[in-house]
Amino acid sequence: MKLSLVALAMALATSSAFVPSSPSSPRRVVIRPDSSSLAVSSSSSSNAKNTSKATSKKLEEEFESVDPAAVASPSASAAKKAKEGQAEVVLVGCGAPNRGMGWYHAVQMLEGRCPSASLDYVIEPWFLGPGAEGPGGPEFNDWASSLSSDASPSYVSTPAFLTSVAELPSPSQPRVALISGRTADNPRLLKECIDAGCKCIYLEKPGAPTVKELEEMRDVAAEKGVEVLMGYNKNVCKYVRKTREFAATVPGSHVTFVSNNAYENTPESLGECFERNAEGMLKNMAIHELALLVSFYDVTVENIESVTADKEFSSMQTLPGPSGKEFTDFDKIKFTIKTKTGKEVSVAADRCGGTDSYATVTDANGEEVFRYWMPDEEDKKTVQELQAKYPTAMPYFFTQDPDYVTVKERVARHTVTGEEAEGVATIAIAVETLRVAEYLTPVLMEQLK
Repeated sequence: MKLSLVALAMALATSSAFVPSSPSSPRRVVIRPDSSSLAVSSSSSSNAKNTSKATSKKLEEEFESVDPAAVASPSASAAKKAKEGQAEVVLVGCGAPNRGMGWYHAVQMLEGRCPSASLDYVIEPWFLGPGAEGPGGPEFNDWASSLSSDASPSYVSTPAFLTSVAELPSPSQPRVALISGRTADNPRLLKECIDAGCKCIYLEKPGAPTVKELEEMRDVAAEKGVEVLMGYNKNVCKYVRKTREFAATVPGSHVTFVSNNAYENTPESLGECFERNAEGMLKNMAIHELALLVSFYDVTVENIESVTADKEFSSMQTLPGPSGKEFTDFDKIKFTIKTKTGKEVSVAADRCGGTDSYATVTDANGEEVFRYWMPDEEDKKTVQELQAKYPTAMPYFFTQDPDYVTVKERVARHTVTGEEAEGVATIAIAVETLRVAEYLTPVLMEQLK
């Protein structure tokens, strides 16, 4: 064993494909050498055998004292990381290229569209572990391998790929974790990210499977002095802002927020959707609209006076998922909430309604006087460009693309400067939103029976 250590140390020292990192470099890097750079030539082997005992002992001691991660390939040693004035972003839960929301977050940051954010680490335990050879695994690992600084010179950072939060080094700049994994894993992941020195957490919706778990997460973060902001991107959407501004000019106005997905209207497609999003539509697809109601319309469980389902529009089905297990959920739902403080607002969500979302304003007579789409005409060109660039990606990535950028940039800038992340929902908003979702689901299901 001692001889092999010396031989390997000699091989690394003499191989042009490896150079030592500086002592201040991260303690974890991704090394992708080619096979030739690991080969020990016969002359190297011979030299190693002829090395004096004193030299061998010295090499062995030096080798054993070096952190493995202090040896890096040229591309890793030249890795582009967070600079002064940028947040060091840790993406937790990337998902498959073209399908995972985490992957699209990564792409936007790598392309430099969030100038205050540097994507320095990607935590992906599934595709870097048990799922490496399964569906999406080879595509993920091909994509990860392509992100070396020499292969992707246009990218503004060079992330290291890790399998767990525990592998992270100490932060070199203010650190923010973007948690975009499975909802059920979020309570554990949030605690791990806090322990890893994160100053702020960007948590994807709905945050946790239950209100109780999300409240516990809120309390843990507050105790540690870590702020948790939510990925409710519609809170900063142009169509939401313009709709609210117009409604304020119309006496007796009523706003309806409409959300659409583009699933096929078949039992197979909806059954797969119901199983993959087993928390239910109101905790998944329509949770963004509920966050708008909590943020801007005084909707809380205690302040709801009445909720009424539109039975003509709405539909609820029980369908088998791919596993064979049956799931009951709304494939489309529309309802109106009246609050005890006199506000009234409606939400409509359709799993098979297409790719665009919009909002309407009606006047006191019930006549529609305003409708604003997401994307609007200004943003449709961007959507077309992104569709051409990523033709197999999920369509909803593109319609909400500018809003994802806005939320990430505001969270990253807030992490670095302390500037308010204007319009970005807090975990307190998320807790109340989840409470409303849990309250509404059985009430609406009962009305549709």
